[in-house]
Amino acid sequence: MEGWQVLVAVVVLIVFISWVYGNAKKAKLYDQLRPRLANLDVAEAQFQREKGEWAQKKKQDQEAIHTLAGEKSQGFPWLAEAYADYFYLDELRTATHLETKPHPAMKSAEHVRESGARRRTAEKLWRVLKYQLVYYESLFPWLVDFKGEDLDDLICQLVEKTQRGGGEEGQDQEDPATHWLTDAEYRNLPIAEKYQLALDRYWQKKKSKWEVGRDYERYVGYLYESKGWSVRYQGIVEGLADLGRDLIATAGRQIEIVQCKRWSRDKLIHEKHIFQLYGTIIAYRIDNPRDRVDGVLWTSTLLSDRAKQFAEALRIRTVEGHSIQSYPCIKCNVSRRDGTKIYHLPFDQQYDRTLIEEERLERYVATVGEAESLGFRRAYRWRGSND
Repeated sequence: MEGWQVLVAVVVLIVFISWVYGNAKKAKLYDQLRPRLANLDVAEAQFQREKGEWAQKKKQDQEAIHTLAGEKSQGFPWLAEAYADYFYLDELRTATHLETKPHPAMKSAEHVRESGARRRTAEKLWRVLKYQLVYYESLFPWLVDFKGEDLDDLICQLVEKTQRGGGEEGQDQEDPATHWLTDAEYRNLPIAEKYQLALDRYWQKKKSKWEVGRDYERYVGYLYESKGWSVRYQGIVEGLADLGRDLIATAGRQIEIVQCKRWSRDKLIHEKHIFQLYGTIIAYRIDNPRDRVDGVLWTSTLLSDRAKQFAEALRIRTVEGHSIQSYPCIKCNVSRRDGTKIYHLPFDQQYDRTLIEEERLERYVATVGEAESLGFRRAYRWRGSND
């Protein structure tokens, strides 16, 4: 064999050996990676499956959110039902125990079952109403002012609003001063003395939350009026229909929408109250585009840091820690109809509808004696024309 042939044979052999070695190495590597490749296929299949499950869960969550939104104003009946069922099943377990114990108490077990069924209904209703109240409080922050009110107090408030809003001069009604006087005091004491005594007792009496809030609104209104503003006592006159405007103070084209919160010092004003006030300010601006409308929140307590931030951002002025002080609360008014000079006490029917205009020689005074000495008489509207 020629030399060059031997060289070619060697080269071919080397190439062949390299190819065999390379394939063997690849085969070994494939054997090593094959389990991982198989796992990769499984992982990809699992990923696709989880992706589909995630998409389905997302759709279910969206549907759940819509369901919650729809049921929120109804008090979450399904959640209330769950609570009720839980307590009912607990009652059934008790009944079963009474029936199966060594000395069965069948009557007691039946009684427990019956009471459990009644409790189930009551529990569901209570939960629904509870969740509704929480929801409504989030929508209408002023509702929290009525928390803890005695039912009788609320009824009295509604009756008082009705009496204040209706009736004409001369209509026969009971003198509200009698609520603060004995029959003997009302019959026998001189006019100025008995009405002053009734007024003193009015201020000394322990009041409901609504009455405390009303007195605070009147006090803030007096501060505005003493500076020349004309004040409409929207919150007291309109009640729950006040749209969050306790006072509407006017000086020319300048309007201040005032919200008053006389709360204990351990409670903070939160941002939701700022939002409510801002909303009613915007509504008033829309309805009265020619006026300059601002908002002020007066409170006997403090604002949370977040509430302060929102108040500043929304340009709502706040007056914090301002408690009610003693002030002249008797309104002396001159009738536009015939010039009659009459005074109104805080418990009189037209007190909050009476505006004080100093240019017409109307004023606030501190005592009944002072009003009488200035020639004013007690208003008739509460009881008829007999003095």
